[in-house]
Amino acid sequence: MEHPINILERYWNFTAFKPQQEVIIQSVIAGEDTFALLPTGGGKSLCYQIPALAKEGICIVISPLIALMKDQVKALTHKGIKAMALTSGISYSELDTLLDNCIYGNYKFLYLSPERLQQELVQDRIKQMHVNLIAVDEAHCISQWGNDFRPAYKNIKLLRQLQPSVNVVALTASAKPNVVEDIVKELDFIQPKIFKQSFFRSNLAYMVFHEDDKYFKLETILKKQTAPSIIYVRNRKLSREVSAFLESKNITSTYYHGGLANEEKDKHMNHWLHNTKQVMVATNAFGMGIDKPDVKTVIHINLPESIESYFQEAGRAGRNGDKAFCIILKNNSDEVLVKNQFLKVLPTVDFVKQVYRKLCSYFQISYGEGEYSTFDFNFNTFCKTYNFSSILCYNALLLLDRNSVISLTKSFNNKVSLQFIVPNHVLFKYLETHHDIDVIVKATLRMYGGIFDHPTKINTLKIADKASVTEQRIINILQQLEKDEIISLNLAKTDAQITFIEPREDDKTINRIAAIIEQQNQLKQIQIKAVLDYINNDSICKSLQLLGYFGETNLKPCGICSVCINKKKAEDPTDLIALRKSIIELLENGERSSRAIITCLNAPESHTIEILKQLLEHNIISITETNTYKLCHL
Repeated sequence: MEHPINILERYWNFTAFKPQQEVIIQSVIAGEDTFALLPTGGGKSLCYQIPALAKEGICIVISPLIALMKDQVKALTHKGIKAMALTSGISYSELDTLLDNCIYGNYKFLYLSPERLQQELVQDRIKQMHVNLIAVDEAHCISQWGNDFRPAYKNIKLLRQLQPSVNVVALTASAKPNVVEDIVKELDFIQPKIFKQSFFRSNLAYMVFHEDDKYFKLETILKKQTAPSIIYVRNRKLSREVSAFLESKNITSTYYHGGLANEEKDKHMNHWLHNTKQVMVATNAFGMGIDKPDVKTVIHINLPESIESYFQEAGRAGRNGDKAFCIILKNNSDEVLVKNQFLKVLPTVDFVKQVYRKLCSYFQISYGEGEYSTFDFNFNTFCKTYNFSSILCYNALLLLDRNSVISLTKSFNNKVSLQFIVPNHVLFKYLETHHDIDVIVKATLRMYGGIFDHPTKINTLKIADKASVTEQRIINILQQLEKDEIISLNLAKTDAQITFIEPREDDKTINRIAAIIEQQNQLKQIQIKAVLDYINNDSICKSLQLLGYFGETNLKPCGICSVCINKKKAEDPTDLIALRKSIIELLENGERSSRAIITCLNAPESHTIEILKQLLEHNIISITETNTYKLCHL
C-alpha cells in the first residue's frame, strides 16, 4: 500500500499534513470506525480521500450539499482521479449506467445524497461494488440537535448492512458534545476512534462592536486593513448595496449571492480570489469549498443565525496563520431584526401542509404519484399564485427539502428554446435591413445546427459572450425576432428545480415529519438565544465563549478579542491618561466631530466616548451648535 504522504504530494503538492490529519488517515486505513471533528479549514476531505486512494476499490461519500459534491468531483477529476456524483434530475436509465460504471469503470469516488440510498436500484448496485470506505461528510446532519438536521441521514446506517465489512469515517466542522454522541450512536460505530481538534485558533481576534453607523465602521476597518476581506450580509439586495458603497469609497469590492448566474458567480469569485477586488460582500450562499489563505477580515454586519454558522464563516479568516479579525457589527435594532428574520418566519406544521398541497397542485401531481419527477420552478410565480409570504414559503420548502419530501435545487437562469420559422433567403433579406443584429443571429446559427428544423435549446450567455454583448441584449433581440415573426420563441425564467422524492400523500406525508418540524423550530430558538448571548456578553473572552459553546474547557483568555483588549485598557490607567492627552492635542488644532476624533486615534471607541464625557463634565471641552467638540477657553 502506498504511503499517505506520497499520495498527498502526488495529487495535492503538499509535503506535510495539517494537525490531526495523519492520525485520522492512519485510523481510517487501519479499518477503524473513525469520527473526525476538525474546524473549518482543517482539511476534512483529505481524511477520506487519501485512505480511499491508498486502497483498492471505491469510496462512497454521503453529502447533503449538491454544490459541494459537484465541486469535489470537479476537483478530483481535474487531478486525474475518477469520481462521480449522483445528483437530482438523473433519469433511471442514466442512473443505471452510472452505477454500472462504479462497479466496472475503475471509479474511486461515488458521491451521493442520503436520499439516493432510499432507491432500490442504488442499494442493489452498492452491494455489487468493491467498496473500500464509507465517508459521511457534514455528519452533524444526522443528529436532530445538530445544525441543519436531515432525517434522511438516519438511512446511512443501511450502508453498513449493504457493505458490513467496510469501516465508516464521519466528518464535521461543527458539533457540540451531545451531537458527537448522537453521530457515533446513529452510525452504529464499533469501538470508534474519536479525534477532536481544538477549535482554538490563536491568530483570530474575535471582535464585537456596537455601531450606530455600520457603514462608516466598515470603511474605517477596510481602509486600515487593506488585505482580502469577506463581509457577510442578510440578503441579496444588501450584498449589492454594500459593495456599491465600498466602491464609492475607493475600496475595491464585488458581491456574491445565490441569485447570480453561474458565469457571474465565477467572474466575481475570480476577481476576489486573484486580488483584483479586496472585498467580497456575500450572503451565506458564499464560502463552500473556499480556501483563500490570506483573508484578513471577516465582518458580519448582520447577526448570524447560529454560533455554528458564524464559527464556520469567521473561520475563513487567517488560514495562513497570520493575525486576522472576525468582526460582528451590532446596534440596538439587531436583536429585533434577527428574531424577525429567523424566528417569526418559522413555518408551522399546518403551513407546511398547505405549501405541500399547493406545490403538488401547481405541478399537477396526482395522489400516489410524482416520485422522483423533476420540474423547473419559478419561486416568485408560485408565491404570487397562492398569495404566500415569500420568506415563510421558502422556509417551508427548505423544511420539505431537509426532510426528504422534495429536493430543492437553486438554478437561476433563462430557459430558452427557439426555431427559425422563415426560409434562409427570407432571414438574410431581413438582416439586410437590421444590421445591428446581424452578428448575433449569425453567431446563433453557427452554434446550433438544426435550429431551422425544430425547437432548439440555446444558452443565451454563451451567445452573448461570443457576440460580445450582454445577455439582456440577446433576450431583447430574440423578442424582437419573435415579434417580427422570424422565430418561434419559448423564453422562461427559472430560479430553481423541484424534485419530488416521495409520492404525493398530502397531509399523511407531513404528519410523518410533524414532530421533527416542531423540534427544529425549538432548536432555532435556542440557536438565536446563543447568538444574542454571545454579542451581549462583554465580560468573558469572546474566544472562550465560542469554544465553550462547543464544549471546550480549561482554556485561557485569548488576549486579542474585543473583550480582552478592553480589559487590558481598563486595567492600564496610563493608556486612558494618554488617550485624554491625545484628544486635547487634537482639539488644539481645531474643532472635531466625535467620528473624526475616533478615526484619528488608535483607541477603542467606547474609551474615547468615555473620555469625551469626562472632559465635558469638567468643562475642558464643549459641544458646538454643529455637534463638534472644541476646547474651552480657561
